[in-house]
Amino acid sequence: MKGNDINLDYQRRERIGFDEAILCDGKSDEQIARILDDAEQKSISLLLTRLSERARDALAENHRSAMDYDAVSRTGIYGAPYPTMAGPASIAVVTAGTSDTPVGREAVRTLNYFGHKVLEIGDVGVAGLWRLLDRLDDISDKAVVIVVAGMDGALPSVVCGLVPGLVIAVPTSVGYGVSDKGRTALNTALASCAPGLLAVNIDNGYGAACAALRALSPAFSKADGTRAEDR
Repeated sequence: MKGNDINLDYQRRERIGFDEAILCDGKSDEQIARILDDAEQKSISLLLTRLSERARDALAENHRSAMDYDAVSRTGIYGAPYPTMAGPASIAVVTAGTSDTPVGREAVRTLNYFGHKVLEIGDVGVAGLWRLLDRLDDISDKAVVIVVAGMDGALPSVVCGLVPGLVIAVPTSVGYGVSDKGRTALNTALASCAPGLLAVNIDNGYGAACAALRALSPAFSKADGTRAEDR
């Protein structure tokens, strides 16, 4: 789809293994409709992020009926997602508090769209450390653990010191005063003494999911999602 204001990257899967997502925040209702019209014409699926309920409701009925919409994460899956991979989940998404759920769910929905099963664990922040310790066995065997936390943003460092897999910190804008709309949590992740902790931008659940996809990409085929050893 090419024009003065929209030029989608339909070759991205061939280059990097997963498709372009459609960031709806800032797009007009008409632009979103044009993108979905093109997807329908080409019989392709799309992941839409930051799609508000108002914008979803403004879509034509044929677009709404073809979309799996989740209001918590503000994500829409248009058409059929990638086939779900066989075997147990290799990724966990862990959130510090219930208020961090929308960002964590964006990561989960992104990974689900691309065929990954995900273990989702909520409300295990460091203010009650026993909650995390109770679930430690569940996440210790995961290849990637995405940890979503606002406020002081301490949870990613704690998790990174306890599990062997790749840990990706997602700071959120949750918090009061000097939490500074997520900047304190981001600085905590960047200054972490836990070796190997990676961080993405504030509230960027989608970006964390894509980092996980890239981390796992050597083991999977770009074309069909099967493990290399199964081909």
